[in-house]
Amino acid sequence: MTPDFKDGATESPPPMRDPRVLIPLALFALYVIWGSTYLGIRYALESYPPFLLAGVRFLCAGLLLFAFLRVRGTALPTWSQWRNAAFTGLLLLGFGNGLVCFAEERVSSGIAAVAVASMPLFAAIFSGMYGEWPSRRESFGLAIGFVGVVVLNLGSGLSGSHFGAFVLLFAAMCWAFGSVWSRRRNMPPGPMNTAAQMLCASVALLAFGFASGEHLPSHPTTRATLAVVYLVIFGSIIAFSAYLYVLKHARPALSTSYAYVNPPVAVLFGVMLAGELVGPYDLAGMAIILLGVAVITLAKQKRAH
Repeated sequence: MTPDFKDGATESPPPMRDPRVLIPLALFALYVIWGSTYLGIRYALESYPPFLLAGVRFLCAGLLLFAFLRVRGTALPTWSQWRNAAFTGLLLLGFGNGLVCFAEERVSSGIAAVAVASMPLFAAIFSGMYGEWPSRRESFGLAIGFVGVVVLNLGSGLSGSHFGAFVLLFAAMCWAFGSVWSRRRNMPPGPMNTAAQMLCASVALLAFGFASGEHLPSHPTTRATLAVVYLVIFGSIIAFSAYLYVLKHARPALSTSYAYVNPPVAVLFGVMLAGELVGPYDLAGMAIILLGVAVITLAKQKRAH
């Protein structure tokens, strides 16, 4: 179909569908909202166990979004799309977010965000599985980033819980592989991709939570419940939808850039609102990790040009 012309110019898309408008809005949601969700998870964990917390969060968000889309006439995903959404959702939300909730019982919200900042480092490695091997500069960035991970483990935030550190790094690996893998698969279109992934991941999280002996609280605190509501609406429906949109419409370097903006945002929220403490090794590890991720991002941008 040829574009319509008016006065010799191509008709521009409506403002609310223009990627030049939506991508900056989506990045704002990723940078600020996702940065704040680490503290939201900490508050929710006051009453809710980690895997049931993640399962309830994604079940509520997935059902709300799925029902809204079906009312608007959005088609159901095909069988292959459901299968791909289930595998991706298990990696991103099941292992990725579920394990972060589990780890935040042992480490502070800010330090959890710093550890998860290693995600683009793993993403650069996994991209090599599909022929996109890191360049020399990207490899240099990887080396810097992993030095930062080592330094971070020397700090008080993670040294007190080596298991928590391992869980956070494994969560980052799962999120990275799921992001790389899903870009090359037939996924449900638009927001239905978000809904399908959340619904599939919630089933796995709830099943594992109940099987491991977790129970929903009979008398949760008001703050914990409000945190769950915040995570459902802002952290899941809005921010996760924004991530999938950026993942599809922007360069990989830009779509993973939230990983080195979230840590300082999360640390700031944790220090200001929850009185969390950050030591010198923690700050040094964060700075080194962010430097490594920045080197990878700049190297990818130069190679793309």
